[in-house]
Amino acid sequence: MSTHQLAALARTAEPRLMLRRFLALDAAVTGANALAYLALSGPLGRCLGAGPGLLLALGAFLAVYAGCVGLLAARSRPPALAVRAVVEANLAWAAVSFAALALWLTPTTAGAVWTVLQALVVAAFALLQHGALRQHQGSSV
Repeated sequence: MSTHQLAALARTAEPRLMLRRFLALDAAVTGANALAYLALSGPLGRCLGAGPGLLLALGAFLAVYAGCVGLLAARSRPPALAVRAVVEANLAWAAVSFAALALWLTPTTAGAVWTVLQALVVAAFALLQHGALRQHQGSSV
């Protein structure tokens, strides 16, 4: 993704701010997902074809993850190693989502669509964060 495209999406050409905005957006979306899983595990479980226990566990995990990503986004200079860890965790989440769908989950149609969509969104966050990190590192040299 080009510098111009990243800047347009982040609404800033400043690489550090771009990186922080993509991390903050990831934290907000992940946090909202976590809250939905925690608060509505029963109804969402029925809709998606997932057990409420699984959604509660995922919600708890995602709440902690969102908090960590949010703390990273709040830093004026997010450490590159921590950002790389977020990128890799997001890519792993997307890969595991697809693998789970293919190998062991038996979701409803809505659940299958949701699993694919959330995996694609998480992968997109990883790509945006990676691109912004590269821009940031390029501007720091």
